[in-house]
Amino acid sequence: MDKRTIKEFIGEIFGTFILILLGDGVVANVGLAPRVAGTAYNWNTITIGWAFAVIIAAYVSGGISGAHLNPAVTLGLAVRRGFPWKKVVPYIVAQMIGAFLGAAAVYFIYRDGLVAAGLPNVWSTGPGSVFGQTFWGGPSAGVAGSGSYSLLTASIAELFGTFILIWGICASGDLKNSGLKDNFGIFLVGFAVLAVGLSLGGPSGYSINPARDLAPRLFGLLVGTKGLFDGIYWLIPPVLVPLVAGPIGFWLYDVLVSANLPKKD
Repeated sequence: MDKRTIKEFIGEIFGTFILILLGDGVVANVGLAPRVAGTAYNWNTITIGWAFAVIIAAYVSGGISGAHLNPAVTLGLAVRRGFPWKKVVPYIVAQMIGAFLGAAAVYFIYRDGLVAAGLPNVWSTGPGSVFGQTFWGGPSAGVAGSGSYSLLTASIAELFGTFILIWGICASGDLKNSGLKDNFGIFLVGFAVLAVGLSLGGPSGYSINPARDLAPRLFGLLVGTKGLFDGIYWLIPPVLVPLVAGPIGFWLYDVLVSANLPKKD
């Protein structure tokens, strides 16, 4: 890698580290919080925490690497926005490293509670995750693949969730549209993640980011969380679907929005 790519590589590691530190951190905080019950500290807390995780991570690393922080975004930018293909693999590797390290930091911060609770799945989405338990109010109740939601339904949720993320990214920087100037576009991206979590996140836990789900899942396996790779769920909705949806999301924005914007003088 050249010097510029190395700097971008470090930026993606650091940004994705912050994303998972705060994102999985709020999941652990909710899952291990006996001090409150019921609706006081629940799914809304998780969705808000993740939204701010995205905003802070993007502001910190955006000037270095563009703050992709997500293989689906990197792949989509390469397919539809001219991002250099030679940088795709380094970016994705950096995102995986950053997400793994972020999960490790969450483990050390919450280690006492996690060990006492039997190392629950605060790392990733899907069956048996604290995400699902928080949304549905009980272990595996209605979680994709184990209850009322099927693998197909979870995949559809991830498809549309990733579309919303990509469309928010596209619109945030599109000055031909109503794009936000002076770096405020990052807030729109964070709000897009919040909207996905609040409106579409239930069936799957809204991974919408392969690195966000897979790298912490690998860390969870390393420290002893059970059931993380049971079945095929771990591969399809949280990993493959966002990778496919990323480029399609950029294409749909170009066809449905960019192509229909009025010409500006």
